[in-house]
Amino acid sequence: MGDVVRWGVFSCVLVPVVLVWYGTSPAGATGTALGLAAVTGVCRVLLRQSERGAARLRAEERVPHRGRHQRTGTGAHRGGRHPGGTTPVA
Repeated sequence: MGDVVRWGVFSCVLVPVVLVWYGTSPAGATGTALGLAAVTGVCRVLLRQSERGAARLRAEERVPHRGRHQRTGTGAHRGGRHPGGTTPVA
């Protein structure tokens, strides 16, 4: 991600310089620089979130899942008949 952000910062500096060089007003070049900086900042945030999500998925893949049919123990939630019956007491 660092390289992407460095290129974004580089373009935020280079593009306004080129625009002024070719005759664009300094105010227009400044507006362009601010727009590029905003886009770079948003992309950086999105990349960071994406990397965190990918790391979370990788961590979950390493942990073995205990699926529905792999529960351990002999609790009442395992299905079948339950001891004690359900007949009413007279």
